[in-house]
Amino acid sequence: MQTTAGTGYGAIRDGVRALCAEFPDAYFRKIDAARAYPVAFVDALTKAGWMAALIPEEFGGSGLGLTAASVIMEEINRSGGNAGACHGQMYNMTTLIRHGSTEQKRTYLPRIATGELRLQSMGVTEPTTGTDTTKIKTTAVRQGDRYVVNGQKVWISRVRHSDLMILLARTTPLAEVSRKSEGLSIFLVDIKQALGSGLEVRPIANMVNHETNALFFDNLEIPVENLIGEEGQGFKYIMTGLNAERALIAAECIGDGYWFIDRVTTYAKERVVFDRPIGQNQGVQFPIAKAFMAVEAANLMRFEACRRYDAGEPCGAQANMAKYLGAEASWEAANACIQFHGGFGFATEYDVERKFRETRLYQVAPISTNMIYSYVAEHILGLPRSY
Repeated sequence: MQTTAGTGYGAIRDGVRALCAEFPDAYFRKIDAARAYPVAFVDALTKAGWMAALIPEEFGGSGLGLTAASVIMEEINRSGGNAGACHGQMYNMTTLIRHGSTEQKRTYLPRIATGELRLQSMGVTEPTTGTDTTKIKTTAVRQGDRYVVNGQKVWISRVRHSDLMILLARTTPLAEVSRKSEGLSIFLVDIKQALGSGLEVRPIANMVNHETNALFFDNLEIPVENLIGEEGQGFKYIMTGLNAERALIAAECIGDGYWFIDRVTTYAKERVVFDRPIGQNQGVQFPIAKAFMAVEAANLMRFEACRRYDAGEPCGAQANMAKYLGAEASWEAANACIQFHGGFGFATEYDVERKFRETRLYQVAPISTNMIYSYVAEHILGLPRSY
């Protein structure tokens, strides 16, 4: 299938597709059935250097931009895989690269580039705050050369398959700041050291085979040198990662969308009912064509969001809209795909139901479609804040 955007990344696309070809549908089907983590797949991505795409060359990476990283994520999903197993390393990396100290970069980035360490996890969301990030209750109180952390996080992904975590905690009480976005700080947590020393991890079973957890902090000590950037500026820093996350998720949704359209188009050409291929019927053609156009439009917004990010331009609006458009387009394509496969769409051997479940997540997280509506209404259209 020919697409209208992102034509300058052929070598990256070819390389990722070649690697993904070594992990066919049967591999991911088996992983999904076992509710397992695709260790071999993520290891192969790391060994090939794709997971170090954003790391500057001086620290052992490829020094590529977010646009290139988004192409990598897109191709994983377009090949039938699920980049949700590893995408955290991409957007978490941006926080460390843009706001970490030189010493932090020298200490961690080369080891992340080789795969010795993995930075797959970000601890932000809490049970009582959700997307209301400025009201998080997890605290980090400085005591000498340590910060002592107490609180709880929820829906924190890939903790059990990560060595490091980006953690957002309140270092100044909300009542003592002039703006509620102030007084939040970011820390780099060594997960293996933290486990059993103030950190408890409880897995959350869910509809999708997505490794996610509840975290409990009870007097966890973090060295002062693990503070990223300036104390109290964490909310501003975390937005770097969140905008990158939204653009990358948009790319994954676009990859899903193309996968669904490829599958349903092929099936509609081959499936004969009443002596004619079902793809000859406009009732089948039109929903597929509509979904394809939606994916193409989302693709353009994804590249604009990434272009702005790589250029250091404001990109919050574009990243949010790209994520919304990508999630909507992939869901529309998923519905067409499962509908026109009929009963076979529900059979695990066709992989449609697996990808259907996976792409549904992005209507909800990260950041729900309703929150994006609110963002656009307030920040772009200038309407009064609704919450």
